[in-house]
Amino acid sequence: MTQGGQALHKVAVAGASGRMGHMLIEAIRSSGDCQLAGALDVASSPSIGNDAAAFLGLASGVPVTADIRTGLANSQVLIDFTRPEGTLAHLKLCREMGVNAVIGTTGFGPGQKEIIADAARDIAIVMAPNMSVGVNVTLKLLEMAAKSLATGYDIEIIEAHHRHKVDAPSGTALKMGEVIANAIGRDLSKCAVYGREGVTGERDPSTIGFSSIRGGDVVGDHTVLFAGTGERIEITHKSASRSTYAEGSLRAVRFLADKRKGLFDMFDVLGLK
Repeated sequence: MTQGGQALHKVAVAGASGRMGHMLIEAIRSSGDCQLAGALDVASSPSIGNDAAAFLGLASGVPVTADIRTGLANSQVLIDFTRPEGTLAHLKLCREMGVNAVIGTTGFGPGQKEIIADAARDIAIVMAPNMSVGVNVTLKLLEMAAKSLATGYDIEIIEAHHRHKVDAPSGTALKMGEVIANAIGRDLSKCAVYGREGVTGERDPSTIGFSSIRGGDVVGDHTVLFAGTGERIEITHKSASRSTYAEGSLRAVRFLADKRKGLFDMFDVLGLK
C-alpha cells in the first residue's frame, strides 16, 4: 500500500493497550509513512477484541489480539516495549514469519540477549534500551566525555522513573554505564556498584556507581556525574513525554525498511557510529 506515492511501513505494536502501546499507535497514525497492521496484548487484557485505536475515539480496523501469529500476519516490523519473556515469545514468531523487530524492552539477561542476537541471523532487529533521539545523542556525548575524564574523576549514574517501572537500574542507565566503561577500557560487570548502605569504606576510584529513584509519574531522568577535585561535570537528559520514544521507534522502523538481517542499535539508526 502507498500513500502519496510513498510505500507505507506496516507496523505491529506489542503491548498495544499499555501506556507505551497507546503512544506508539498514536505516533503511527500521525505519521505520513507508517500504517498500523497489528496490535498484540496479553490474553487477560480487557482490550482484546477491541479496535486498537478505540482509545483515540477512532477506528483503525485492527483489533487487539493475543494471538501472536494473527497480530503479525500483515506486518513488516514489530515494535515491542513489553517484558523480556513476552518479547522473546514475539521474536520467535517474527523470526519464523520474516518480520523485522524494533525492541525497546529492558531487563534482558545475558542468555536472553544471546537469543536475540541469534534471531538477528534471519531477521533485522534494532534493539536499544532507549529509543529517544536525545538520549542516544547523550550517550555519544558521554562516550566523548569519558575518554577525557578517565583519570581523576569519580563516575556516578543517577536515574529516576515512575513508580510502575519494574526493573532497576533502568536499561538506559545500564547502557550509559556500558558506553562509559567501554570508552575507558573497563568491564562494567566488574566495576559497577549498585547502591550503597552502611559502612562502605572509601570509594574505589575504578568503580561506576548507580542510584535508582522510583516515584510518581516521572517518565525518565538520567544524570551522569563526573566528580573531580575542585569541579564536577553533570550530563543530564530528562524525558517529559513517552512521545520521544515513539518517534525514535518510527525512525528505527524506517531504518529497517531495506534491511533483511542483522542486529543494530540507535547509533546505527542515527548515524552516530
